[in-house]
Amino acid sequence: MKKEEIIAVVIPCYKVKSHVLGVIGKIPASVAKIYCVDDACPETSGQYIRENCRDSRVEVITHPKNKGVGGAMITGYRHALADGCTVAVKIDGDGQMDPALIPLFVKPILEGKADYTKGNRFYNLEDTVQMPRKRLIGNAAHSFCSKLSTGYWNIFDPANGYTAIHANIIRHLPLEKISERYFFETDMLFRLGTLRCRVVDIPMKVIYADEVSSLNARKNLPIFMMGHLRNTFKRIAYNYFLRDFHAASLNLLVGASLVLFGGLLGAEKLAKAMLTNIPTPMGTIMFVVLPILVGMNMLLSFLHYDTSNVPDEIMNDRLG
Repeated sequence: MKKEEIIAVVIPCYKVKSHVLGVIGKIPASVAKIYCVDDACPETSGQYIRENCRDSRVEVITHPKNKGVGGAMITGYRHALADGCTVAVKIDGDGQMDPALIPLFVKPILEGKADYTKGNRFYNLEDTVQMPRKRLIGNAAHSFCSKLSTGYWNIFDPANGYTAIHANIIRHLPLEKISERYFFETDMLFRLGTLRCRVVDIPMKVIYADEVSSLNARKNLPIFMMGHLRNTFKRIAYNYFLRDFHAASLNLLVGASLVLFGGLLGAEKLAKAMLTNIPTPMGTIMFVVLPILVGMNMLLSFLHYDTSNVPDEIMNDRLG
């Protein structure tokens, strides 16, 4: 590793008092800085780390008010930038993520093969056996929605919190606009997509022990769905109508219009036939079906282009 390449680790600390010292103790010596962000933890994990951790690399940062995992990470990122770090790695303090994998996450970035790396717990099917069924189904559904809202059709497991990012990419991200709660990881992917950053999945195993998740699935489901919907429209508007306009843009615009026209006309004709009890002529049915078929074909063409337009070039050395 080159001397100027400074690796930092950020650990959001919220109700992880029983695991965090074990996590810190396993962080490789190649890491120069460790930022433990006490996010107004009710267990006062920050104070606990100060009193019991002897690792000189550790710096404890305390939030007076809880900001969520995203808020803690943004604080950690800013400290890493201020200290001149090259790559910032995120791991959780609950012991589910093996710190020994940090070099695997950092390597593609240092070698100029990625701007951002993230874990993928689904890469090896055998590793998903120990995953709780509800979490397995939820992550799969979330992954599909994320592909559409971020444009990264080549990655999976978007909620995975084991990540690494080049410092120059952090400098160009609108940190103040990124979601501070549980949608943080997915919103990060959306923001990275607007910069056309290259994202690489790192296969990993997850460790399930006695940790307790503070994520309330029912409460956060509407937030996740609204976030995906918002980011999908913003991504498409930005990439296909503001930043550029080409054949795929026309396919989307005309295709959606034809499907909408055919659908509304079909609904009107169906309602009329049910009210009057008069069969709809075959010619009218064809007039309704044709724009829907043509529109669907154009939308599929747009989708084909979108899935093949995943960012695949390194941007951290191009951004000023």
